Amino acid sequence: MIKTSKERLDEIKNNFLNKRIAVLGDMMLDGYYWGDVNRISPEAPVPVIEIDEEFFRFGGAANVALNIKTLGGIPIPVGIIGNDDHGKIFNSLLSDVKMNADGIIIDDARPTTAKTRVIANNQHVVRIDKESKDYISASIEKNISGFLSKIIKEIDGIILQDYNKGVLTESLINKVITLALLHKKIVAVDPKFNNFFAYKGATVFKPNRKETEDALGIRLKSKKEIKQAGDLLMKRLKPKYVMITLGQDGVALFEGKKQERRIPTKARKVRDVSGAGDTVISTLTLALAAGTDIYEAAYLANYAGGLACEEVGIVPVELNNLFSELESNL
Repeated sequence: MIKTSKERLDEIKNNFLNKRIAVLGDMMLDGYYWGDVNRISPEAPVPVIEIDEEFFRFGGAANVALNIKTLGGIPIPVGIIGNDDHGKIFNSLLSDVKMNADGIIIDDARPTTAKTRVIANNQHVVRIDKESKDYISASIEKNISGFLSKIIKEIDGIILQDYNKGVLTESLINKVITLALLHKKIVAVDPKFNNFFAYKGATVFKPNRKETEDALGIRLKSKKEIKQAGDLLMKRLKPKYVMITLGQDGVALFEGKKQERRIPTKARKVRDVSGAGDTVISTLTLALAAGTDIYEAAYLANYAGGLACEEVGIVPVELNNLFSELESNL
């Protein structure tokens, strides 16, 4: 645990407020159909689900943007949706939470990425995915980079949130990181397998254990193996920091030639890990924008991720809840 005080936490909390963070990546819509099964269909040997409730939530990079908002920042989501019903629902959710929609581009050539879950009698029956994994066109990429160039002086940081759905092309990644470095803006990366090694020069590179294992082709079981992985990522990508999230084993933090540091996970009742990574990258970026050092930022992010795991489903962490929990554990 870091050595801190209520005064320091209050200072950081106040500095979270109104930090402007652009979230660039794969915008998604999560749909849920809840109901009951009381009979089998006469058309085929499948259950008939009588729907009682349906609702939609932000997923993917849009959920990261929502986390920025609930943590007191001002998110600017940047990505694409389709010209379809799911896209209309996505825009209505943006309006509901009063989130800036200027960076959301409608691409007529592809659908809105949507993941619809059907749940019957409290059992997850099926998930229906509607998406395109093709990379965005050159014209859409140009529109995205142009938008970021236009707002770069007004923002405090950029999150690159990749789910391998085609928005973060290698050339767009390079353009965004170059732009961020030129204007001395924080750029935090939450990568996936594709283009894993394209994020050279970022402020902080935050893969989880599995992503690191898949990209490097090694298993991270021992402390020695984790250190070797962190050192290799520092050497190959040359970020300012590498932060490998390790689930129940906490966080491994690497900074230049300094010795690796570890932040343990606080024991919690884990109910659902969905969305925890989104919470971690959001808190990490806001904390750095708020003027913390990397160790403070990683500690806050790791703590926030633990809070997210206590909720069922993808539930963003609230600013007051995070800091009241931190203060209670001083």
